[in-house]
Amino acid sequence: MRSNSIINNTIQFKTFSKEQCDTLHYATLEVLSDTGVIVQEKRSLDLLKKAGAFVNGNRVRIPASLVEKSISSAPSSVLLYDRNGNIKMKLEGENFYFGPGPSTTYTMDPYTSERRYPKKQDTRNAAKIIDALDNIDFAMDFGTIKDVPTELADIHLLQALLENTTKPIIHWGFNAINLETIVDMCVTISGDLEELQKYPFISLFSTSNTPLQHSVEAIEKLIFTAEKNLPAIYVSAPMAGGTSPVTLAGTVIIALAECLSGLVIHQLVKEGAPFVMGGVPAPTDMHTMVMSYGNPEFNLMHAAFAEMAHYYKIPMWGTAGCSDSKKLDEQSAIEATASIMMSAMSGANLIHDVGYLEGGSTSSVGQLVMCDEIIGFVKRMIRGVEINEVTLALDVIKRVGPAGHFVTDDHTFENFKRELWKPQILDKNQYQIWLNKGGTTCGERSIEKAKNILENHVSETLSEKTRVKIDSIVKNA
Repeated sequence: MRSNSIINNTIQFKTFSKEQCDTLHYATLEVLSDTGVIVQEKRSLDLLKKAGAFVNGNRVRIPASLVEKSISSAPSSVLLYDRNGNIKMKLEGENFYFGPGPSTTYTMDPYTSERRYPKKQDTRNAAKIIDALDNIDFAMDFGTIKDVPTELADIHLLQALLENTTKPIIHWGFNAINLETIVDMCVTISGDLEELQKYPFISLFSTSNTPLQHSVEAIEKLIFTAEKNLPAIYVSAPMAGGTSPVTLAGTVIIALAECLSGLVIHQLVKEGAPFVMGGVPAPTDMHTMVMSYGNPEFNLMHAAFAEMAHYYKIPMWGTAGCSDSKKLDEQSAIEATASIMMSAMSGANLIHDVGYLEGGSTSSVGQLVMCDEIIGFVKRMIRGVEINEVTLALDVIKRVGPAGHFVTDDHTFENFKRELWKPQILDKNQYQIWLNKGGTTCGERSIEKAKNILENHVSETLSEKTRVKIDSIVKNA
């Protein structure tokens, strides 16, 4: 190996220069110190005032020094485990992980293709599919269920997830009271709160109210998570041209200001508590006035937000694998691929909403399965071209020589599985073989794979004692 050389281990992608990151950062600090934010929760107002923020009613202007201190105290790495205590996700740097999302109004039935309201069984089914897919790293509820009491839906959703997958869970609660029940359910598995804090298999998120507002409920949940010393995700979702400036940079600044002001509150509650900054900036379709999940600007703003998270050395929550299409089709494949590729290349850490259609209104296990394939495809591209003595294969080239072939050489057998990605759904056969196998589309094969998992995959179950105890907690909630 040459001395004084630079080695790229993966495909390299940068959205901004250091100077551009500085510009965005100082602009965000100006918004926080001059314009300020609205905070509606009393305890956090008291904490902010005591720490040196300028508080007038519920309007808070946060000095740059307080923001900088909070950025410095937030951990640069957050670890998430499976429910068996095995580390599964190391949220730091440009590591990326993919998973579904929460709270859709509708779901697409894989058996009937009907767009309908989700039920608790749909969450069980989604968890089972998540559990089986190699490139889906964490679980979320995948839809707001309608067959349980509305005020307890968050608790029932977690039960369905815990019983059907061992993967890390990203979850939410209607309020701090429900979050207490949610943590109790997780402690039932861990044994005690200290063990859950040591090996967290759940992270809890809440969302700001754009533009530049923090509701009582959002901050109560953020405070609760900080006090429990569990990983918190605080999410801003500005819409360019609607709840934020139509310019992409202006929208990113709104998202940063909301996240960083949330971070200040979080770190004032418990300095050093794990925090993930969440950004879901999206363009507003000026013809329909709805949020667009499939526009190029959506991907650009997420890449910009990820770059700023790297600048702050704070783990980042992103979005990909989603579409504005109403069904699993060519549009959903194009839009999902673009967002997955951009998110992975920009190094967003925790990437959710995989499998969403209709701008996040509808969940589809078929789309989720297709995206699992796309993620595998993209992971191989991100891994890049490895250069070492084995991959250069000079001895092999010399051995085979001109006019030879490499198929039967040991080097091929020893390396083809690592070098050449093998699809599970994408079809590489010649036309007649494809036709003889049914002539199906990628979308049809994705739905068939989802159904096959539902009918054949067996998730690792909870012990009977644990299951009964969790069931009792849910019934008494």
